[in-house]
Amino acid sequence: MFNLTVTERPIAIDLFAGCGGMSLGLEAAGFDVAIAVEFDAVHSIVHHFNFPYCNTICRDISQVKSSEILYALKSKGYKTDVDLIAGGPPCQGFSHIGKRQIDDPRNSLVFEYLRIISEIRPKYFLFENVPGIATGEHRQFLEELIREFESIGYNVQKPVRILDASEYGAPQKRKRLILIGSRSDVSPAKYPESFCGNVSSINSDLFSEKISPLTTVSESISDLEKIDPFTEIDSGIPIANLDYLGKREKYSIQPHSIFALCHKRTVAGLVYGHVASVHTQVSIDRFSKVEPGTVEPKSRFLKLSANGLCNTLRAGTNSDKGAYTAPRPIHYSIPRCITVREAARLHTFPDWFQFHKTIWHGFREIGNAVIPLLSKELGSSVIDALGINTTKLNCKVLEKMPEALLSYNMSQASEYWGIADDVIPKRKRLA
Repeated sequence: MFNLTVTERPIAIDLFAGCGGMSLGLEAAGFDVAIAVEFDAVHSIVHHFNFPYCNTICRDISQVKSSEILYALKSKGYKTDVDLIAGGPPCQGFSHIGKRQIDDPRNSLVFEYLRIISEIRPKYFLFENVPGIATGEHRQFLEELIREFESIGYNVQKPVRILDASEYGAPQKRKRLILIGSRSDVSPAKYPESFCGNVSSINSDLFSEKISPLTTVSESISDLEKIDPFTEIDSGIPIANLDYLGKREKYSIQPHSIFALCHKRTVAGLVYGHVASVHTQVSIDRFSKVEPGTVEPKSRFLKLSANGLCNTLRAGTNSDKGAYTAPRPIHYSIPRCITVREAARLHTFPDWFQFHKTIWHGFREIGNAVIPLLSKELGSSVIDALGINTTKLNCKVLEKMPEALLSYNMSQASEYWGIADDVIPKRKRLA
């Protein structure tokens, strides 16, 4: 197992880590993601594959003690004065006005997030969630949550903002509420300024000086459209067949552009994940007739526009809810749904980042993930507040992990982590 004895990089902990969208962005900003906590065994194993230096804990966060996290940090040679804790706990309990919503049992994961923050007391925290908790009667919950953070000694950046990843360079319209908390004894971290926008709605002088055009779908995935997707065995695409010019530079198989501060993964020279479902001829004919930027009537799938943004990619339901896949966009020029790798690019994952080999798990991991480019900007704001010169941060070559891990089913992944394989209900299949 890879072991770090010393590090020059600030330390981050990722709670509710999923496959690692937040982790990737924080590493790109200059952090070492020393600890990650994730409940889902398959998500955890994918995170472990992509971040072999990180201590990934696969367990219900309510069963994870802060003392265990601190011990794991010390055993890896990290400091225990943690710089940043990030995470987006699900918030489901929105009760009637007048009742403390923070106490709703359905918000127990938020309580656990608060517990970890209060016990470990990082210098900063990032809280990510859906925009809906800032509107209507749900606003009460958000206000209670902020008061709880303030009561344990953190200043929450105000006014609270909802950030759109497309305004930070992502080719996807995806909004998230972000809370930035700074411990009372440190310099406050601030929201990152957006740097992309729609030229037609922005003053031309301001646009030319401060704002870049939005990144479009075709600028992100057009080099993949000439390559037939894999439908059975994913043999991988040779790097020579891909084009990393322009805005695709960040997807390079070696950490580059916004991912230049990432540790170097050992890759085989092939890009995996360009896998797609097999459509019937009837579906292909329907997809062909749809105009880009409109919805196909029967499937309700959006057909992407080459010069537009991708709609928000979603994960679908968990196994206990029937394992329904969220609607996948239709490619703008090919009558098929996008592949896992195309979805990953639209979510700003680089081509060296790998996902589970099955289409269902792969799309689920991407849809659940924080957009790495946005989390990178958030992480960079904390780096600035810490006063760290990123040019002096070290980057390492990481060990190569076994590819077989990416094919583990839930039972195999649970066995790998030493947990019961019924923690998450089995996926239900129709006969």
